[in-house]
Parts: sequence; C-alpha cells; structure tokens
Amino acid sequence: MPREKIAITLDENTVVRLDRLVRQGAYPNRSRAIEEAVQEKLERLDRRRLARECEKLDVAFEKKLAEEGMSGELIEWPEY
Repeated sequence: MPREKIAITLDENTVVRLDRLVRQGAYPNRSRAIEEAVQEKLERLDRRRLARECEKLDVAFEKKLAEEGMSGELIEWPEY
C-alpha cells in the first residue's frame, strides 16, 4: 500500500515517552509507533460506531426475523 508522509507536532512529554518505546525495542522507529497508534485508534472508533448501530436494533424483531421459516428448514436439513 502506498504511504504518504505527513508532519505532526507532539508535546515534549509524548515525544519522550515515544522515544523510550523506540529505545526499548517496542517499535523500530517513531513513524511505526505513531502509525500503529493511529491505526489502533481508528479501529477502536470503528468498533464503537458498530456497537452504537447495534444498540439501535430491535432485539425482538431481529430474533423473529432470524427464526422466520426455520422450523420448515430444519426438517429438510441433512443429519450430520
């Protein structure tokens, strides 16, 4: 995947902590550490958005929809 270079500004304490992680070998460099942090945050935001959308579902309606017609199908399914 192509990469794009960007510039960011961080407070001194964050840079000190970031450099410590790089020195300890947790990340090969600052860029990789920041990239992984951003990816993790974006994934977390996506999961929260999905959870919020799931909260909007009507549980009783979804259950009824899922079970609709299953009794007839179960008779036709082969035995495993």
